[in-house]
Amino acid sequence: MTETQNPKALIAMSGGVDSSVAAWLMQDAGYDCTGITMRLTRNETLGQSGFHTCCSESDIEDAAEVAFALDIPYEVLDFTVDFREKIIDKFVRVYEMGGTPNPCTDCNKYMKFDHLLSWAEAHGMEYVVTGHYARVEQDAATGRWLLKKGLDEGKDQSYVLYNLTQEQLAHVRLPLGALHKTEVRAIAEQHRFVNARKHDSQDICFVPDGDYARFMEGYTGKHYPEGDFLDENGKKVGRHHGAVRYTIGQRKGLGLAMGAPVYVCAKDMQANIVTVGPEELLFDRVVYAEEANWIAIPELTEPLRVTARTRYHQVEQEATVYPAGEGCFRLEFDQPQRAPTPGQAVVLYQGDVVLGGGTIVSVTR
Repeated sequence: MTETQNPKALIAMSGGVDSSVAAWLMQDAGYDCTGITMRLTRNETLGQSGFHTCCSESDIEDAAEVAFALDIPYEVLDFTVDFREKIIDKFVRVYEMGGTPNPCTDCNKYMKFDHLLSWAEAHGMEYVVTGHYARVEQDAATGRWLLKKGLDEGKDQSYVLYNLTQEQLAHVRLPLGALHKTEVRAIAEQHRFVNARKHDSQDICFVPDGDYARFMEGYTGKHYPEGDFLDENGKKVGRHHGAVRYTIGQRKGLGLAMGAPVYVCAKDMQANIVTVGPEELLFDRVVYAEEANWIAIPELTEPLRVTARTRYHQVEQEATVYPAGEGCFRLEFDQPQRAPTPGQAVVLYQGDVVLGGGTIVSVTR
């Protein structure tokens, strides 16, 4: 893709206020914009209706109305097949293996910044634009593209974008990165967008009611059977409703009366056993990750001091990252962390710059 006098931009329009304002900002900056909504799921996939989700039929209507108001071309692209294969099937697979998947990170990697960039390039467009609260800048000294936190700390979405490559970052624009949510809503109100006061959608668009185990049973046709709760000494202390229904660190909903609070500390998916114990058993200091993606550096060749998150909204924690073979790294936190879990993304920062990240595969004390 090459720069033109009037650069062309594909606006990924989810139907929400953020992507709508992103479209207006790019148009106001002189870009030739085209709005695109990705159709990712259908009601028969979700098995229910009436919930507010990302890229639903009502969202498509809202996105189309904003595109009409801005007088820009608008299309809906059907990616339901790829979304099932790359996002939903992986989500189910990771849960069935005992991990905690991160479908929003995968969606950004495989859908928004893979399929949309390819479609944009095929149609002569230089950029893909989204309503994420993060910033993309080029380092003048190294020439590398950098991913930085959004200035609105409460809305920063850099965590779910750590998988972006240098090639993708060169053609991605995130116009909301320097704004606060209040400013975005004010712009939408000023221009009377239909979604100016629309609530933010939940993270997992295909599990609209949050009951991921129910969704998985409906999606796969499987029944996840009951099994034993064991304490940290291997003693049976009760029955659970299927190991996939529990996450590491969970306290509520266990239905156990043991005289003191207990938490899910481990799961044996093959044996269908859930181990519970006191909260101190949840804390680990060392995380191993694979599928590493480095943004601010070409590769990790020596230990580096970083801050890190193992969850989207976690406060960053001080740590040291070490190379651990091709595509892998070991992260040692200064202080033990509560319930880092295989399947989760771990994202590394230096200041407001995303160094890189990977997928947790194991943890240890």
